[in-house]
Order: sequence, then structure tokens, then C-alpha cells
Amino acid sequence: MKTDTAMTRKENTWGWVFVAPAVVLISVLVFWPMIQALFTSFQTGTGEMTWVGFQNYMDLFKDTTFKTAFVNTFLYLIIQVPVMIVLSMLISVLLNDKNLKFRGFFRTCIFLPCITSLVAYSIIMKGLFATDGTINQFLMALHLIKEPIGWMTDPFWARVLIIIAITWRWTGYNMIFFLSGLQNIDPSIYEAADIDGTSAWNTFFQITVPMLKPIILFTAITSTIGTLQLFDEVVNITGGGPADATLSLSQYIYNLSFKYTPDFGKAAAVSFVIVICVVILSTIQLKVGNDD
Repeated sequence: MKTDTAMTRKENTWGWVFVAPAVVLISVLVFWPMIQALFTSFQTGTGEMTWVGFQNYMDLFKDTTFKTAFVNTFLYLIIQVPVMIVLSMLISVLLNDKNLKFRGFFRTCIFLPCITSLVAYSIIMKGLFATDGTINQFLMALHLIKEPIGWMTDPFWARVLIIIAITWRWTGYNMIFFLSGLQNIDPSIYEAADIDGTSAWNTFFQITVPMLKPIILFTAITSTIGTLQLFDEVVNITGGGPADATLSLSQYIYNLSFKYTPDFGKAAAVSFVIVICVVILSTIQLKVGNDD
């Protein structure tokens, strides 16, 4: 017993030795900056910071640019996330069919956008959706439109472009999780459904969707967090324009810190608004997802 106890203590000691560097690095590089940012959100100034309490948060209610960025971000969230999750689930079901030829090729093609260079991806999108770009020419050739759509000059179509861009880039990423979930479903369940004469439609909604519930919940939460932090696509494709029509909260934080007259306190306040939204929405999704 003494030997076992000594070994257990020794293992615990060595365990802490190996874990300690990671704990220190995470604390110094992640948690401490978060605490500093929280304190900064209650201050104002660029050099000597002055404590103003909740004034930065109160000012956000009167800030029209913040309201625009907030509405834009939630617009992307409520439209793009459901569309992307449904698309990735349907595509994963199609690509999980054992009778489908070149499955690996199709999976690679759909997954490829999320590992494509952001600069290259943005240039492609701007080229495709330019006024004289491929998309407008294609739509006009099909006589679906009479004149080119201003994808980057019209506020409505600029938002549509951002939603299309995010969906194109991240659908393949979520598809991987759904494929993993589908491959862990016992094939005998589908065989029993076939024997019972269940239609493909009913099989999908009564077997596949319920069995993929944990994956749906996971992708919904991660996609929500990612969309609330949307920055790269907006900055590189539309620059937040036209007239802040596509501005996101994360880009507004960048503008407050580095583009406008620096206001790090207000920028930190906006960042914690995102944190609060993430916590609230994730909690709601977990409650709904675990409600059996």
C-alpha cells in the first residue's frame, strides 16, 4: 500500500511538472490579457487611462456605428449559421453514400475553401462578384437579371455577398464533423429502416437528424462564436462598406483601436459585449439542445 501511495504521489508530482508550463503560458498569454481588457473597458484615454466605470458601455447605446455593426453581425448570425449547418449536414449525407464514386475527391473539393489562403479567397470573391465579374455575366447570360448587381456597392447585396462568402468558406469545415458523426451511426439501424420500408425522407428526419443531435449542437455553438467574431471576410472583401453596411463588431473593435482616434476603453467594451452575447447564445443553445 505504501509503495502504491508513493507511486501515486510521484505520478501526481510529475503530472503537475508536465502540466505547469502549459498552465503558466495560458495564464500569462490568455487569462491575464483578458483580465486587463476587462479593466480597460472601464477606462478611457490613449496614454494615461482614466477610470470611467460603466460609461463606455452606456455610450454604446448612443453609438449609431456600434448599433449598425451589432445589427449586421446578428443578421449574419441568424441567416448564415442555420443555412450553413443545413447545407453541411445535407452534403455530408450525400458524401457518406458508399455507392457514390469519387467520394474522396468531392469531400476534398468542399473542404478546400476553409484551408485556402484568406488573401487568395478574398481576391477570388471580389473577382467573381465584381460589377463585370463572372457571377453577373452568368446571371445576365441566363436572363435572370437585366443589369449587373452591385455586390460591393449596394448595401443589401454587399451583406448577401458576405453571407455567401462565409458559407462557401466554412460549410466544408462543418461537413467534416457531420461525416464523422454519420460514420459512427450503426448501419444496422438503417438496414432495419429499409426492411420496414421507411422512405429516405423519413429516415433522414427520424433517424439521421436525431442521431446527429450532438454534432448539430456542437457546430451551432462553434459557428455562432465564429460569426460573432467575424472579421477577415468583411475587412478583405468589402472593407465594411458601403457606408458601414457590412461592418461587423470585430471590425469596429479594430477601427476603434487602430483606424479612428484610438479609444482602447471603448474597444474593450465592445469586445466584452461579444463575450456576453457568446455566453448567452451558447447557454440557450445548450439548454435547447439538451432538452429531451
